[in-house]
Amino acid sequence: MLEKQTGVLVIAGMCLIVLFLVTVKRKTEFFLNFCLRAAMGGIAIYGINLLLESQGLPWLVGINLFSLLTSGTLGLSGVSLLYAISAFRFL
Repeated sequence: MLEKQTGVLVIAGMCLIVLFLVTVKRKTEFFLNFCLRAAMGGIAIYGINLLLESQGLPWLVGINLFSLLTSGTLGLSGVSLLYAISAFRFL
């Protein structure tokens, strides 16, 4: 009887360890994906600002916490959204 209980506890413990590792992997993957999108969004904003400034257009977007959070969360569509808001402001 004691061996059955020990076996069940070992199996339950292994299941908990596997669930913990899967959760940590997903959170790490999400965090790295967010950081990569935010960094690429910042680079895209910088490049688009250079292009718009050379053309004399006033639709510049600042690189700040809000713009990096937007591009990190939404990706390229977030960068597009920031420029759409900036362009709409000048209409």
